Amino acid sequence: MKRLLVAAAVLTAACSSVPAPPAGTDADTVAWWGATGDLSSDAMEGRDTGSAGYDRAADYVEQRFRAAELKPAGENGGYRQTLLLKEVRVEKEGTRFMVLTGRSDPKVGDDLLFVRTLADLDFLHDITVRPSVSLPASLNAELAFRGYCSPAEIGDVKGKVVVCFGARRAGMTTGAQRLEAAAKAGAVGIINVDDPGFTIEPSRWPEAYARSVTLRDAPPPAYPELVVMRLSAGALGAVIGGSGQDADALLKAGAASQPLPSFDVPARINATFAISQRELQSDNVLAMLPGTDPVLKDEIVLVSAHLDGYGYGEPVNGDGLYNGAFDDAAYVASLIRLAERQAGAGFKRSVLFAVYTGEEKGLLGSNYYASHLTVPKETIAAVINLDQLRPLFPLKALTMHGIADTTLTGNVRRVAGAMGIEVRPDLEPERNLNQRTDHFPFLRMGVPATNFVFAFDPGSQSEVKYREWYQSRYHRPQDDMGQPLDWDAARDMNLFFYRLAEDVANDPVRPAFVAGSTWAPK
Repeated sequence: MKRLLVAAAVLTAACSSVPAPPAGTDADTVAWWGATGDLSSDAMEGRDTGSAGYDRAADYVEQRFRAAELKPAGENGGYRQTLLLKEVRVEKEGTRFMVLTGRSDPKVGDDLLFVRTLADLDFLHDITVRPSVSLPASLNAELAFRGYCSPAEIGDVKGKVVVCFGARRAGMTTGAQRLEAAAKAGAVGIINVDDPGFTIEPSRWPEAYARSVTLRDAPPPAYPELVVMRLSAGALGAVIGGSGQDADALLKAGAASQPLPSFDVPARINATFAISQRELQSDNVLAMLPGTDPVLKDEIVLVSAHLDGYGYGEPVNGDGLYNGAFDDAAYVASLIRLAERQAGAGFKRSVLFAVYTGEEKGLLGSNYYASHLTVPKETIAAVINLDQLRPLFPLKALTMHGIADTTLTGNVRRVAGAMGIEVRPDLEPERNLNQRTDHFPFLRMGVPATNFVFAFDPGSQSEVKYREWYQSRYHRPQDDMGQPLDWDAARDMNLFFYRLAEDVANDPVRPAFVAGSTWAPK
């Protein structure tokens, strides 16, 4: 009872700060907008995994599900599933990166004589580091640039920090391959330089923080002994200064996937790390709308979205609270509205509402639920996930993840076609969005599952709005209730979701994988 009273108090406080929709907005969209505002209000503090703000948001969602008469579907007869987590954070205060030059004295190891500072790198603005329990308190090592850091390029980097062009395009050395090559060659660290040619999802700075959250019993990351860093393209010149190489020319060649030289840098990187650790926990929220058909009610359509955001982080334009309105408060609000619209009137199949924690920390909540189901796996007929949808421009086309994998495509085309919405495959597979959303753990385990993105025609005004959002608001404090949106698109987005959930839940034919799908059970 105390939990629900707290949620009610938060709801009352949050509602007053929600900007009003324009006159004439339909009632459902008004209600959706109100729930989005509640969940992304400053009172929720950005809903960071394991935070008090996240807990308040989870209380709010549970209250709304209870009021919609959904049944508990979590652990121990409740609405929650608790994840036990651990955090490693590299604190801004006390962390420093410098590029130094000078003559070393072999009698005193790595200490330098005649030291000169070539550059100070601004932590979280120029450079960041992978948090890890094995991260040393300090790093002092020579630098070596090795192109794309393929095994053929890596050469002798034993005891050095290897600098790699961090290509993200198909056919180039991947991050995992660079990491493996550096570790096998005996490097003590790796710096991945941003690829300015990857314009479909450009790198942006500052980073909110250097923070890793994992399950307490999770294995260590790959090659934990390596200090893994990421560098902004604009800071490359500071790192390779004195080498005689032109940073702009290297970046241009790398962006065009042209050959890159390998060379040693007559400098060292000197870093100190302030590391903190703690244990925490965070909940998935799980609720069930029972089915009405005597047979089909034993099958489940799982609808999902993630509740967590970034919380407080490095300020951008003076704002350090990452509210996460469209990522992903708006789509948790869509789940709430579906539940409220169906209160007391279910579909033929049961519908499980899953609101996940830890998506921003690596799909923690969905991965955990997929491996700790509260319902039998064989009862889950389909998964419809909501993420990456941004109602910024008219909804004329949708990208469907897994479009070639399951018969859900037929349901999607039926619903979308009636609304005049074209359904498309992913035209930007290099972004790997299919594997970056909460439906993927279920697709991987052999359950038909999908997720959607607003689609656009290349060169259109819709593309301009889409790119601008990713550049200026994605994982930024500017993803708040003051941002522009297309109200008709928001209405259509939700209507599409409501109708798709109904279509799949009432379809007499259970969704299945199609022949040749990568994810079909073997």
